[in-house]
Amino acid sequence: MKKYILTRKVGRKKWAGYLLIIGLALVLLVRYSSVEKSYSIVEKSGSSEGESPQKQSAYGFFNDHPDINEGPKDVKLKPVELVTFKEKPRLIDVEGLNDLYCLSNFSREESKALLAWSKMRLLLSRSDGLNGTAEGVKEAAIAWKDLVSFIEKSKASQVETENDDCPYSVTAFNTATLRDGSNLRIPCGLVEDSSITVIGIPDAKQESFQIELVGSKLPEETNRPIVLNYNVILPGENLTKDPLITQNTWTNDSGWGKVEKCPDHGSTDMIKVDGLVKCNAKIFRNYIQETANTTNPSDPKSTNVSNSSAYGAANYPFLEGNPFTATLWAGIEGFHMTVNGRHETSFAYREKLEPWLVSGVNVIGGVDTISILAKGLPVSNDLDLGYDVEHLKAPPTRKKRLVMLIGVFSTGNNFERRMALRKSWMQYEAVRSGEVAVRFFIGLDKNRQVNFELWKEAQAYGDIQLLPFVDYYSLLALKTIAICIMGVKILPAKYVMKTDDDAFVRIDEVLSSLKGKDPNGILYGGISFDSAPHRDKDNKWYISPEEYPPSSYPPWAHGPGYIISRDIAKFIVQGHQERELMLFKLEDVAVGIWVEEFRRKGDKVQYVDNERFYNAGCESGYILAHYQNPRMVLCLWEKLQKEHEPNCCE
Repeated sequence: MKKYILTRKVGRKKWAGYLLIIGLALVLLVRYSSVEKSYSIVEKSGSSEGESPQKQSAYGFFNDHPDINEGPKDVKLKPVELVTFKEKPRLIDVEGLNDLYCLSNFSREESKALLAWSKMRLLLSRSDGLNGTAEGVKEAAIAWKDLVSFIEKSKASQVETENDDCPYSVTAFNTATLRDGSNLRIPCGLVEDSSITVIGIPDAKQESFQIELVGSKLPEETNRPIVLNYNVILPGENLTKDPLITQNTWTNDSGWGKVEKCPDHGSTDMIKVDGLVKCNAKIFRNYIQETANTTNPSDPKSTNVSNSSAYGAANYPFLEGNPFTATLWAGIEGFHMTVNGRHETSFAYREKLEPWLVSGVNVIGGVDTISILAKGLPVSNDLDLGYDVEHLKAPPTRKKRLVMLIGVFSTGNNFERRMALRKSWMQYEAVRSGEVAVRFFIGLDKNRQVNFELWKEAQAYGDIQLLPFVDYYSLLALKTIAICIMGVKILPAKYVMKTDDDAFVRIDEVLSSLKGKDPNGILYGGISFDSAPHRDKDNKWYISPEEYPPSSYPPWAHGPGYIISRDIAKFIVQGHQERELMLFKLEDVAVGIWVEEFRRKGDKVQYVDNERFYNAGCESGYILAHYQNPRMVLCLWEKLQKEHEPNCCE
């Protein structure tokens, strides 16, 4: 009996030991999970039933930032180090900010375009502001003062104040210099696919000539910035000099930038611009080989017409006495030069020197210019045309909370893109009924003409939110915060979506896919789960170790389109009001950083990854298609109405 009792005691101790071991193992497992996979829910939402998985194009892969470093999405999520403030950012005085908040002269109806503007003052006063904030605010204050004065004159006269149109094309012959110093004035800047064609004949006696795109100059600025200086070094009368093309920029603050040469012997720069090489170096190799075989520099008879033919055969595009047609066009990522029908060079846009800034073209130096033609220019909306403005105007919003606010990134002179969206996916019943609100978020232009056209458009359609800074690419994250402010404080919404004005969004499919999901802690779109900062200084998305020390990013959703839930939007707004969240210039990655902070505060996050949010182009079955010009947007809408299937146009 004692032995039996003893045996039972020993057995109980063994079971207690086993239970203790199992308990410890569970604790360790839970702790491990909280470290290695603490992202509450990770959901893959790819192709619809019966569809095969969609493949990403090579163009999308190489042009989609930071995805060049992205790993497979089925890997285990890794813990990410976050940046913390050494000290809380202070509020500072920013030159021009007071001038941007003199809004008393506008009626209540007019001020509806300034609702987000009115709530951004503290954000623009932060001591840790994004690079370019001070400049963007200062320039906006000058532009705003000029615009307000013009609006008041327009009201006082009770007639349309004289203001130039934004035409589709402008032309100059024999290039007389205008009052502003340019050979051809560009009234409302450039947009994607705008082009400038120069027809001329080089004169080698002056050794070189330049085609310059000059930017808008505000009244208080001394000189106009040079958005692009395209400098052609000619080979000389006897073809004795090495031909060379250089490209560069110039600003009042920084002077000349880093010159890019074509050819650039020994360069290892393999980065392409819109998929095109920066330099068609083959033309120079052909030139050297051809001139070595056909030219004797010591023989005076080897010049002029005979050598011109040899040189032309050598494929170099610019030769004394030979007419050329050079077309400079604006792409998504940069400017591209085509000469006599062949691509020669590409040049990536530089910070604060973007196509919308261009206000004139200069052709100077050793060239007889026959003509300059600029076409594909932004055309402002003619409100007197026959289409039904009321049908396109933003409908009244419901008094109760919206299902979704969609904030669309746009720039001032993208009139045609905004109109295409109004005529297409902004006609979904969810939008027209007031269940979903769509608003364009736009910073000021440096061009008064563009700002006045934008103001009239805002008053006509009621779907534009102006922002109190010049619309530089480096300040996009401020637009994201403005969208969150709108969706939390002004037009309260269950969900907040961000997209671009060259994206087509199937709102019905977005709303359908959100049904049945927990409406809290959502980041929904094309999620990048494993990406890292670009440390190459020549990369468009370069991030220095000082800006972001960690070696990897937390999960983030690609910028063309993503949705966050109201609790995350509210967290972002409050975090920036209290200066507890960092500002970061890559707006889509910034949202991922802020969502990670939200998660670390103890809230659950659902990362809903959907492969049908296409970052570059369109695929059948899309929910969101990106890089769609106005014609394509309207075509996609027409296909949906006729075929009732999400098929692409090209």
